[in-house]
Amino acid sequence: MATLILVRHGRSTANTAGLLAGWTPGVSLDERGAAQAAGLPDRLAGVELAAVVSSPLQRCLETLQPLLDARPGLDVRTDERIGECHYGDWSGRKLAELAGEPLMEVVQRHPSAAVFPGGESMRAMQARAVEAVRDWNARVEEEHGEDAAFLMCSHGDIIKSLVADALGMHLDLFQRIHVDPCSVTVIRYTRLSPFVLRLGDTGDLGGSAPRGGGGGGAGVVGGGAGAP
Repeated sequence: MATLILVRHGRSTANTAGLLAGWTPGVSLDERGAAQAAGLPDRLAGVELAAVVSSPLQRCLETLQPLLDARPGLDVRTDERIGECHYGDWSGRKLAELAGEPLMEVVQRHPSAAVFPGGESMRAMQARAVEAVRDWNARVEEEHGEDAAFLMCSHGDIIKSLVADALGMHLDLFQRIHVDPCSVTVIRYTRLSPFVLRLGDTGDLGGSAPRGGGGGGAGVVGGGAGAP
């Protein structure tokens, strides 16, 4: 089956403000995020893409624009199923404030049981994203053959949940996965098994340096802002 290249959107204004954006409109890339997006065409220069699919949210479409400008024959199609998790009443709130909510411990330790107030469950988020990948895999393979590659631009929690699915991990373990803004994750799907070929690759090892604070072993809901 086809090879999936997952790109998390570049760093956004919500990331730098410490906000959980969700589907809040008007969240764009910040200056660093725009620079990350500008580097995407060179990073993917050696990859022929059969299709490009995006979350409909602004920060994802802005991330893809330099790539589309560099490849005029390439069109982007949007799919709401790979849009950000619907965080409901949590959307637009500060992550530091949400850290004190009892639900946050569930999100960290037992995400398969987490349902955001006024939003969706993390199980539903993963299910729709996996369904989208399977559908696009079949479509791309049928139209372009099993050696084709296609790109999806999405969000931190969506990508982490897709990686967990590919690795056969329970959703309750997905907070152990980390993907920085504008990082590239590659999954090769075959008839019997998916293979994770690359995870959270930014082309910059600076993000691997200790960041201090320890964090108490908590995953960053929404994906975080990446290396400083």
